[in-house]
Amino acid sequence: MATLNRVYLIGNLTRDPEVRTTPNGTCICRLGLAVTRQFRNADGSSREEVLFIEVDSFGRQAETIARYMSKGRLILIEGRLRLDQWESQNGEKRSRIMVVAENFQFLTAPNRQQDGEGQSYGRDDGGRQQQQQRRGNRPSRAESEGDEAATEEEEDEEVPF
Repeated sequence: MATLNRVYLIGNLTRDPEVRTTPNGTCICRLGLAVTRQFRNADGSSREEVLFIEVDSFGRQAETIARYMSKGRLILIEGRLRLDQWESQNGEKRSRIMVVAENFQFLTAPNRQQDGEGQSYGRDDGGRQQQQQRRGNRPSRAESEGDEAATEEEEDEEVPF
């Protein structure tokens, strides 16, 4: 019999990512994700159900998430379920289901960060000022011709990874 352990989640971060490093140097990033489900009751009234999920990511992926994401940002996580088991200080056996991120995609603009060369990423002003600085203050094709599709292409080039 075949089995499958695959999860796709889109949600908002409930807190800033927590980063730690293992003794062998592997970066681990833990984040809380709030996933909302909206539905109607039998009587027709609208309801909302929120599920809070813990997600772990590792390595370079963990570093990227920690650097560019913060509380409230929207992210897509693709991963697998993992069962964590431990014993509490009282001697009680505890467990929880978590998600291990294998892929992700930012669904909102990343936080404003600087790379080692002082280059800023993110958008405080819609990204136009930063785009012009990179192009030497000459207008983009979209700005000079009014082409919205070109603006979208240039904004995609702005993401540093």
